[in-house]
Amino acid sequence: MSRTPQAIAPAPRTVIAAALLDVILVLIFAALGRSSHSRDATALGLLETAWPFLAGLAIMWLIVRAWRAPGEVIRTGIPVWSGTVLFGMLLRALTGAGTAFAFVLVTIGVLGLFLVGWRLISSLIRRRRA
Repeated sequence: MSRTPQAIAPAPRTVIAAALLDVILVLIFAALGRSSHSRDATALGLLETAWPFLAGLAIMWLIVRAWRAPGEVIRTGIPVWSGTVLFGMLLRALTGAGTAFAFVLVTIGVLGLFLVGWRLISSLIRRRRA
């Protein structure tokens, strides 16, 4: 009887690094948005803008169990990106924050570039090394 090898679980430091990178990229997204609208560059202001997307990110990490394959583009990156946008916009709408169509489009593009982009680059590097 043949057995299929089980996927090797990523090292804890890999999972932590991936989660931190996602959080940092969401914070950068929020900082860029605040800067482009000449908003105050304060930590509280940054968190005010970022929290819905950070919450969406956390929800999606739990839903897709991102810690199992944090660097995978299809299994983790695309669902984390789309869910972060979806939940982030939903939370913004529920709290009366802006959800203008242009903002939604920018959010989709920038968070897609950030949250899927680093995983794509990482995947290409891993393939080249193999």
